[in-house]
Amino acid sequence: MALIYKILPHSEWLEARGRGRFEGSAVDRADGYIHFSTGRQALETARRYFMNSSDLVVLVVESEGLGVDLKWEPSRGGDLFPHLYCALDCAAVSEVRFAPPGADGVPQLGDLG
Repeated sequence: MALIYKILPHSEWLEARGRGRFEGSAVDRADGYIHFSTGRQALETARRYFMNSSDLVVLVVESEGLGVDLKWEPSRGGDLFPHLYCALDCAAVSEVRFAPPGADGVPQLGDLG
C-alpha cells in the first residue's frame, strides 16, 4: 500500500466534504490535475508552497485505490510525483491531519511513513 498526501487549506477540505469530492486547489485546476506528494516529497512541498500558512490539513490517500487516473510523472528535479487526473472522491481519503506551522514556518506534517 503506497500512501500519497495532499496539503491544502482546511476550508477547501470542508467545502470538498460538502460536495463529496475534491476538485483541486486553484493551482491544481490550472494544471489540469490534483498535485499529490509521497511521504518523502511532502516536507519539501510544504516548505516551498505552504510556508507560514495556518489552518492547513494533510489528506492521506492510498494510491492503489485511485486507478488509472493517477499518473506518476516527473516534476521537481525529475522525481516522479503522483498526479490525479480526476476529482478525488472524499471516501478515498483515509485520514485527515492538521498541519500547523512550526517555529520555522514550515507546516508540521507528522510521520508520513
